[in-house]
Amino acid sequence: MRGRCPAGQRGALRNASLGFLFALLSLLFLPFTALAADLPALTGRVVDNAGIIDAATRAALTQKLADFETKGSDQIVVATIPSLDGEEIEPYANRLFRFWKLGQAKENNGVLLLVAPNDRKMRIEVGYGLEGTLTDLHTKLIIENDMVPAFRAGDFSGGISKAVDDMVMVLEGNPEELEARGERNQQAPFDSDDLFFAVFISIWAIIFFGSIAASVLPPIFGQKLGPGRYRWLGMTFEPSRRSSSGGWSSGSSGGGWSSGSSGGGGFSGGGGSSGGGGSSGSW
Repeated sequence: MRGRCPAGQRGALRNASLGFLFALLSLLFLPFTALAADLPALTGRVVDNAGIIDAATRAALTQKLADFETKGSDQIVVATIPSLDGEEIEPYANRLFRFWKLGQAKENNGVLLLVAPNDRKMRIEVGYGLEGTLTDLHTKLIIENDMVPAFRAGDFSGGISKAVDDMVMVLEGNPEELEARGERNQQAPFDSDDLFFAVFISIWAIIFFGSIAASVLPPIFGQKLGPGRYRWLGMTFEPSRRSSSGGWSSGSSGGGWSSGSSGGGGFSGGGGSSGGGGSSGSW
């Protein structure tokens, strides 16, 4: 007859099981703990952990942002970190914004200006409540026209200070000067998106008009080889025969074009949130 397990052994087994379960849960939640641990503390309106802002500019920015917040309640915080440690700046900035709870909870009127000099990246993260005022266009203009040129010249303090000035100007209801300056500083008649669109339209036009030309021109300029068959430009065409898809086909075979798509101490935020509004850039 098998004896029953003594109470001491049952207790030891139970403790071992609980210990194993605790260790397993620790391993499961370790990535989430590490994810939050790498975010810096909110110690003021200017958190210069990368040490790229000189003392005078830092003091001036702190006072300017405090005065701005007192006057209208919108909250702007400047942060610099040495590196993103391999993370993209958009999710990092959003996590930091939410971790610091910038802006007021009911207004969501916070703004985060983040710079990571080792990665040569910057971002302006805008709270929900300010996305209609400090738009993606405005943040893009501020990054491209204020920060990028100054950063390339090594003037981090000047670029950040100018960016803050322009954000304050827009949030106070005066975006016209920024928009006009952006138009004056425009370097090219169209950007990369415009270029892609122009190339796409050109390719589409070549395919469309090329198919028409293959149907109409061979009978006019080509050499007739037989009923409905013509030789033109070194190729044989049969424009009188339709393909299974309903279009005209040629006697030659080959590939064709295709298109497709593959998109603290002494200071704290009030509890606002951000949904990813704003712009990013690099230099």
